[in-house]
Amino acid sequence: MTETRYDQGITEAEAARNGQAGFGWIDAHIHLDHYDEAKCESMLAEAYAAGCEGVVGVSQNMASCLTIRTIAQRHNGRVVPAYGFHPEQPVPDEADIALLLDWIRARHAEGERFAIGEVGLPYFTRTNAEKAGQPFDESGHLLLLDRFAALAAELDRPIALHVIHEDGNKVCDLLERHGVRRAHFHYFKGDRATIERMIAKGYYVSITPDVLYDEQSRELVRLYPIELMMTETDGPWPFEGPFQGVETTPMLASAAVREIAVLKGLDVREAAAALAGTAKRVYGFAAGTR
Repeated sequence: MTETRYDQGITEAEAARNGQAGFGWIDAHIHLDHYDEAKCESMLAEAYAAGCEGVVGVSQNMASCLTIRTIAQRHNGRVVPAYGFHPEQPVPDEADIALLLDWIRARHAEGERFAIGEVGLPYFTRTNAEKAGQPFDESGHLLLLDRFAALAAELDRPIALHVIHEDGNKVCDLLERHGVRRAHFHYFKGDRATIERMIAKGYYVSITPDVLYDEQSRELVRLYPIELMMTETDGPWPFEGPFQGVETTPMLASAAVREIAVLKGLDVREAAAALAGTAKRVYGFAAGTR
């Protein structure tokens, strides 16, 4: 990876912010409730004007679900909400879990467009505890993820997954047991054997702007079929390399589109259409959202 490529990446991000992307894209994983309301609205308007066709807004917990739902209702099909419980926090008690699952079922009964997520396993919490020499029991998280996977299968909804490294095979086991059809591994890092298992099962991945400088992400793009691939920012998560000090908004996903095109040897518009098309199929974005 050369400095020239880094420079090109930042130029592309700036071009997107100026409305010059020249193609459509979807940010398939962003934490909209982590921005204040005014910022959320202004950055989405800016992204739409530049070519962003929509975003998937993931949730952290019950309160987050309510906020994301409110945001989605303001955006006429361009924000698809995902409802769940982020795994890098303590497992809630049974009453709170039941309340959340029942609330999600109620949204399904109303015919609302949504996904399950963000859910998964507590990789960072677990590994940080292990590094500190502290015991960590992830059994509660595994049981909770099992319930979300069962719910995704029951409702036939896509599921947005927080899964990293060695957790990949455990999660694949859960998904296969429940027959989940649309599993989306966001910001995935893992070994080749796990990646090949995911490809064989038709699971989806999304690529962040770190594909401009992170070799694991670049190798994932080389290995993964583009028809199973999307783009995301995980905003407001900050990025490095050419994006050091650059605020993360849906605009940055357009730089990931360009780099994927380079790695796949495709015209950027061809790559953009494939990537956005996958997100539309997985998450059911309303027709004519652009």
